[in-house]
Amino acid sequence: MSEMKSTQINQRRKRLNNTNMTIRAFYRATKVENAQPPYDTIHLKVFYPGKISEGEMEINQEMIPVDSQHSPFPVVIFLSGFNCHPQMYEWLAVELSERGLVVVTFSWVEENFPGKVNMTPGINFQFWKPDNYGKGSSSSTLPTIIAELDRLNSEGILAGMLDLEKIILGGHSAGGRIAMENADPRFFPQVAAAFVYGTTSVAPVMLGYEPGKILPLPDSRPLLLIGGTCDGSIAKMNPHNGFPQDATISVEQTFARAISGGRNDSYLLLLEGANHFTISDPFDFTTAKPFFDFPATQPEDEIRSLMAETIGLFIDAHVRQQSTASDQLKELLNNGHPLIKSLERK
Repeated sequence: MSEMKSTQINQRRKRLNNTNMTIRAFYRATKVENAQPPYDTIHLKVFYPGKISEGEMEINQEMIPVDSQHSPFPVVIFLSGFNCHPQMYEWLAVELSERGLVVVTFSWVEENFPGKVNMTPGINFQFWKPDNYGKGSSSSTLPTIIAELDRLNSEGILAGMLDLEKIILGGHSAGGRIAMENADPRFFPQVAAAFVYGTTSVAPVMLGYEPGKILPLPDSRPLLLIGGTCDGSIAKMNPHNGFPQDATISVEQTFARAISGGRNDSYLLLLEGANHFTISDPFDFTTAKPFFDFPATQPEDEIRSLMAETIGLFIDAHVRQQSTASDQLKELLNNGHPLIKSLERK
């Protein structure tokens, strides 16, 4: 076991031992406005920090009490990649909940094109088109999820414990793009930051854009953009949109051209040896596209540990405004870590 992996495990155990924390989750189902049945129901899984006291556990008790000392909880909404089951990201949901966050993953099966039924993060393609881009939310699921969070904050085990002025959008691949585009106070003033992996804001030529175009992002909230040097999915899609077949060039161009920065809270982190699906564990080979990717060249469990710690510290520093987290984030990202190919900040 590497020194970095051992350190991450020890930090995790320390957090749990200090609080008697146990991570629990429950399910919700709700209707997506304007969606047509049977594709009008979204299923949420809500992870939260629980706490078990000695003598209080009953054999039939399903809802473990909330560890209220960490409330009010900022909330992470994680948007999965296209045809990627949310279970692929549960490891990250648990890691972030251990830091005192509530995390929501979701699954939505929709007929996004006639005869094409898929699991999607919910894309409103109308606002990806050249004449409409940036004029409305490109997410068809976030309004429903945020409305459900309002209900959770008024009834049930999490009533009064959610900080809904501190919602963080996270995402992978297509879900990451939706997260970046909707970290915009014009659409969702509750959103305080976004973190994403394996995505870009490249303009789709198939929708009528000129090749090589990068679409602008809101640039009004802190952003952590993470890419991998072995991302075969991005590399193989690039030539269709006017970029070279390269794993990082369009990610780097997104950071350089889509946001202006100036607040020192936007980051581009490129991870050495990570591929498009390194963020997923376990990986679903039946619906995702491993054949569209390059092999990872570094231990993926170590990359995920680094990814989770970086995301956690980013949220602590720029959403929770913890000065110690800011210092820890700087130290983590600037210590010549062997899994960090490059880091930019602006």
